Amino acid sequence: MKMIFLAACMGSMFLTTAGVVESEPKNSLEEAQKEIAASNAVYFEAFVKHNPAIFVERYADDACIMAPNAPQMCGRDAATKFFHLAYDEFGLRNGKFITTAIYGDGVNFVTEEGLWQSFNEKGELFDDGKFLVLWKKTGKGWKMFRDSFSSNRNQK
Repeated sequence: MKMIFLAACMGSMFLTTAGVVESEPKNSLEEAQKEIAASNAVYFEAFVKHNPAIFVERYADDACIMAPNAPQMCGRDAATKFFHLAYDEFGLRNGKFITTAIYGDGVNFVTEEGLWQSFNEKGELFDDGKFLVLWKKTGKGWKMFRDSFSSNRNQK
């Protein structure tokens, strides 16, 4: 169960643009891709610095984190709770996102698909998996609206 919750933390990190699907309007999708890459670049900084505010700021106010084998966690308070669970109970201290595709027109929503890795305080890889994130354009820029992920590891 702990590995499953940890997987949720991997919902979205360092962005690469391999396999990006483009649709019109091109400028809107390019803007979304850039903001997603910037958000992903600082996502794990929250764990390195033990600063939940950095983590929570990646999410829309009405976001839901949808970890496997667990009820969805919605809202800013839930995101803060999830951060503490990942940090305190699972020992997440750093990670990596690899975006494999971004789908959509970049107007209101886009979907990011990719892979994630989780590292402990020794810098050791302890979990990895895949994710789908539905990003929403808000008054504060592109934010994660639905964050869904799963581990590639057998949960014992």
